[in-house]
Amino acid sequence: MAKILLLGSGELGKEFIISAQRLGHYIIAVDSYDHAPGMQVAHEKEIINMLDAEALDATIEKHKPDFIVPEIEAIRTERLYEYEKQGYVVVPSAKAANYTMNRKAIRDLAAKELSLKTAPYKYATSSNELKAAVEIIGMPCVVKPLMSSSGKGQSTIKTESDIQKAWDYSQEGSRGDVAEVIVEAFINFDYEITLLTVTQQNGNTLFCPPIGHRQERGDYQESWQPAAMQDIDLQTAKDMAAKVTASLTGNGIWGVEFFVGKDGVYFSELSPRPHDTGMVTLANTQNFNEFELHLRAITGLPIAEITQERIGASAVLLASKNSDMPKFEGLETLAEASKTDFRIFGKPTSRPYRRMGVVVTYDSLDGDINEVTEKAKKLAKGITITG
Repeated sequence: MAKILLLGSGELGKEFIISAQRLGHYIIAVDSYDHAPGMQVAHEKEIINMLDAEALDATIEKHKPDFIVPEIEAIRTERLYEYEKQGYVVVPSAKAANYTMNRKAIRDLAAKELSLKTAPYKYATSSNELKAAVEIIGMPCVVKPLMSSSGKGQSTIKTESDIQKAWDYSQEGSRGDVAEVIVEAFINFDYEITLLTVTQQNGNTLFCPPIGHRQERGDYQESWQPAAMQDIDLQTAKDMAAKVTASLTGNGIWGVEFFVGKDGVYFSELSPRPHDTGMVTLANTQNFNEFELHLRAITGLPIAEITQERIGASAVLLASKNSDMPKFEGLETLAEASKTDFRIFGKPTSRPYRRMGVVVTYDSLDGDINEVTEKAKKLAKGITITG
């Protein structure tokens, strides 16, 4: 049995904890607020500001875990290097956590060191620098905080009047204490995918069937597996994913995002942990869901293969108002629907557009992925979250 310290305990962390407990591991869930979803199923909990290095050090020293597993961006990630020096195992590695928690580090690694195809980009640390960057990149372009998640602080600049608004919004959505943003050229892509990539101690890297997804406000709304794509584009994405994960080192699952268009495959972003779009695997689309894969890779259990068992889709349940006691109306409809399941995350409070749950639908391998996805979307729209 391993002792696992999870840094961040949202809905993805909750599913990971459940997977870990099924194999007998001991979990300490850490987050900045009480009653976080992962805390509800963990053995122990800690409530700290993970950007506070002293608080983070004290938590590590108190629990002395076998594995330190970051689940969010807002962590004093530079401390992870010190923990590795002390003999702790950081998942997938301190380098991976540091590089991917900051868009500047991972983008420069991908574009400059590994020569992966990416959108043209610039950085800015003020509204004036943002204006200068937009002049070089051109409009439309996308602005993202270097540290953020779930689309927070992300916006598209279409006219000059959008520049100051984009800067202000980026600072509202930035996590941590980094004010810098990345400005990306807008790629005219046909679709985007997440390629869940599993790196293992035995050196065998595996890939899940590609996951398609649609975003609004920079956050995913639906995902489906498998995403239809040409074999040559899938192989290009696999090659890119293998190259960047090998450079970052470590074992676990990685959510590697790509844009795919007429002129090829572009590397977009990478998360060194289970990915929100991968919640579609909760529909048992694979022999192991993404959380089970992460746990097995971390603890050194070899994964012989990843097989697609059926097609599936997921659609998020979003709150529409602030509430200290969110309630769900219409769940009977989900329970009555065939080939359907759902998860309520158990977040103690709601706010507009906060992700509170997910609907998953599925069908046999010869089913219609578009029908399955539309079904998930329709069912999700029928749920009302009240206070």
